[in-house]
Amino acid sequence: QVQVAESGGGLVQPGGSLRLSCSASGIMFRFAGMGWYRQAPGKQRELVADSTSGGGTTNYADSVKGRFTISRDNAKNTVYLQMTNLTPEDTAVYYCHVKWLTRDYWGQGTQVTVSS
Repeated sequence: QVQVAESGGGLVQPGGSLRLSCSASGIMFRFAGMGWYRQAPGKQRELVADSTSGGGTTNYADSVKGRFTISRDNAKNTVYLQMTNLTPEDTAVYYCHVKWLTRDYWGQGTQVTVSS
């Protein structure tokens, strides 16, 4: 059974930083594609960043390039999203996505709120 769990969301002031973590079990983590998506109120879910299996390639949404960094620790079955210089437009529920054996798995989401 595949399980995905995010942590690390919260309230942060504009210009601040936050790191999200996502652990996944029930898969061979280093061979899985891992990513972060977000969904703001009234908007569609959108890709923030992803990392191909093995971590060889990363991809970022234009809106977060230079501010967010996705990384993975295959020994800990964990993927991270380091977010810096946050703005109110980054406020959303952030979801961890796992691509494993052609199937998609999602975490429950973690709220990130950027506000003064």
